Amino acid sequence: MSKKKILLVEDDTNLGNLLLDSLEIKNYDVTLKRNGEEGLTEFKNGKYDMCLFDVMMPKKDGFTLAKDVRRINGQVPIVFLTAKSLKEDAIEGLKIGADDYITKPFSMEELLLRMDNIFKRLPKTEVSDQNEFKIGKFDFNNTNRTLTLGGNSVKLTTKESELLKMLALHIDRVLEREVALNAVWGTDSYFAGRSMDVYIAKLRKYLKEDPNVEVLNIHGTGFKMIIKK
Repeated sequence: MSKKKILLVEDDTNLGNLLLDSLEIKNYDVTLKRNGEEGLTEFKNGKYDMCLFDVMMPKKDGFTLAKDVRRINGQVPIVFLTAKSLKEDAIEGLKIGADDYITKPFSMEELLLRMDNIFKRLPKTEVSDQNEFKIGKFDFNNTNRTLTLGGNSVKLTTKESELLKMLALHIDRVLEREVALNAVWGTDSYFAGRSMDVYIAKLRKYLKEDPNVEVLNIHGTGFKMIIKK
C-alpha cells in the first residue's frame, strides 16, 4: 500500500521539523514548505492526499493559501494549524472549506487521530490513476479531456472530464450523488448539486452518438452509466 502524501506548510522551523519527523515515522510521505508562496508552488507541482497549513505565515497566510488550493482542487482535505483559538478564525477556516482546525499547542497523538478520522470519512470513490477508458464506441482520455468517436473528438471542460471519469469508474454500478459531488466539486451543497445536473445533461448530449451508452438517474441515490450489449 502506497504512503499517503502530505503537504505541510509551517514557518516555525522547530515545529515544522518536529511534525515532519513525527509524520514520517507514522509512514506518511511528507513535503515541508516554509511559507504560503512555496506551499502553493509545491501543490501545483505535486499530488497530495492532505494539506496541513499554518495560518500565520509570511508571504501568503494559510487562509489565502487554502483559497488558492481550493481553486485548483476542491476535494483535497485541508487542516489548519494555528496559535489562535478565536471563534472567528475557526469560522473563516470552515468557510474556506477546511476539514479540521487544530489549535497550538497540540499533541501529535491528537493531530494523527484527526488526520485518520478525515481519511476514514472520505468517500470510497475508487478514483484511480487510470485516465484512459473505453465507453461503448467512445475513447475517453481524462488527461487530455477528450471524448473521441471515430475521427471526431470533443474537448471537455475540467469538471465534465472529472465527472465522466467518475461515471466510467462505476460503469454498471450506482455512482452516489454525494460521492460525485465531493470528488468533483469538493462539496455536496444544493448549488453544486444543481450544477452537477447541468453537467450530467451535457455528458448525455455528447454520449448520445452511441445509442448503447446511457446515463440513468437512480432516484434519490445518484447515477448509473450502462453500456447496452
